Amino acid sequence: MVTRVAAGKKAAEKVAKRVRDSVREDVQKAIRRAVSGTLGLSGERMSKVDTAWLRMDSPANLMMIVGVWQLAPGVKYAAVCERIEGSLLKYERFRQRVVEDAAGATWVNDRNFDLARHVVLEKLPPSARTAQGQQQEALQERVAKLAAQPLDRKHPLWQMHLIEDYTGPDGVKGSAMIVRIHHCIGDGIALISVTMSLVDGGAPPPERRQKTAGAGSAEDWITDTLLKPFTDITVKALGAVGEGAARSLGLLGNPKTGMAQGLEKGMSGSLDMARVLVQLISDSAALALMPDDARTRLKGKPGGVKKVAWCQPIPLDEVKAVGKALSCSINDVLLSCVAGAIGEYLKSCGDDVAGQEIRAMVPVNLRPLEHAHKLGNRFGLVPLLLPIGMENPVERVYEVRRRMAALKGSYQPLLAFSLLAIAGLLIKPAQDMMLNLFAKKTTAVMTNVPGPRDKLKFCGATLEQSMFWVPQSGDVGLGVSILSYGGGVQFGVITDSLLCPEPQRIIDEFVPEFAKLSIVTLMLPWGE
Repeated sequence: MVTRVAAGKKAAEKVAKRVRDSVREDVQKAIRRAVSGTLGLSGERMSKVDTAWLRMDSPANLMMIVGVWQLAPGVKYAAVCERIEGSLLKYERFRQRVVEDAAGATWVNDRNFDLARHVVLEKLPPSARTAQGQQQEALQERVAKLAAQPLDRKHPLWQMHLIEDYTGPDGVKGSAMIVRIHHCIGDGIALISVTMSLVDGGAPPPERRQKTAGAGSAEDWITDTLLKPFTDITVKALGAVGEGAARSLGLLGNPKTGMAQGLEKGMSGSLDMARVLVQLISDSAALALMPDDARTRLKGKPGGVKKVAWCQPIPLDEVKAVGKALSCSINDVLLSCVAGAIGEYLKSCGDDVAGQEIRAMVPVNLRPLEHAHKLGNRFGLVPLLLPIGMENPVERVYEVRRRMAALKGSYQPLLAFSLLAIAGLLIKPAQDMMLNLFAKKTTAVMTNVPGPRDKLKFCGATLEQSMFWVPQSGDVGLGVSILSYGGGVQFGVITDSLLCPEPQRIIDEFVPEFAKLSIVTLMLPWGE
């Protein structure tokens, strides 16, 4: 009897073990399906960084890159559609929609894709079309409205709005085109490369192998988003740190090999690794302990209604001449003018800005330029304090130069990129909580992009002006864009109407701030 009970107990344990193993296998299979993104879908898994951008949309700030082209002479809707069909749609991403799941998101082909849904023909209000000099204001109002209008998640996340008849403030007749692309598709560098395929004579999109939805794993994305930036991308992007640091970054990416090489190279390799680790710890602490930004009228709770403004181009040669005379870079000169323009705007509102500074997050490219055509997001962020309360323009430009030099060799862009990758793993409430910490510490997002020196052609027309704005996340209500193109430099601002209802007033201060530096350089001694 005892023997039969014992045998029955063993048989029951075997059955229970088989059940547990079966359940464990089913659970693991479900997890693998969730992580790889199959879930019954056939498509390409979205990277965790791109997923973070997808989920970052909020009622006050949509994660769209918004741009506007001014063309002369005008172009026709049919010609624009034909060009996009033959160039932009060669990139599969622009035919794909996004399907979200518990583990992230997947790119899948839109079976109901309709180009007419994405290329929209528009007209400005009749009053703007007839009133001399008011068309730019109407165009700015339309850009602002579209910047706050979500893209349809049931279809690919991009749209172009063509205004066939547009007259610029200089009286030149032509067309205007507003472009909206969700940031999850790509960053600014990637989308500029995409844009180059649209222009006359542009290079066709490179062939790109598609990844299958089941090809990835949790380990794959950790390697792709956290380890590889420490090697192939960051070694090039942060080359100024030196060859020793580059070697040490390689060690971080492959610890086993690194230890072996460290033993072979002795103390030198260990010192390199130590320097990198010290810099990483220092930069991590700087990000973690960064204080909240100064309280100005530009900081607060945004309401979700946008305003945009931009200036006419300033000759790039004049900016170069000022920079050369002051031994500063073009970037130093332009950022100094931005700080001065914001300071003057706040003073005109009755605010005391003496000694004040605000923090702007500046994107830093982390991809080799030869990979610019690859979509997705490969950039980090560095915090730059703008000395808005520094009255003397020369003193201000040298202070900006000093602060920019201090950021060279920093790993903060890489750390910010890694945080975005981690944020992409989290559920949206946790992601929002994590990213809102950064929003409290900054007033603005600012980009400075060098474009082509010569003006481009699009459908036979000349692309006379080009301006764009990157999105602001969380409660950030100010975006600043500087773009050099066609021998000129333009300054653009996008704001939340509750925090800055008249961004044109900031724009109107930019040229006078540059003029101050120009006058100073004319007073310098000639010669060396």
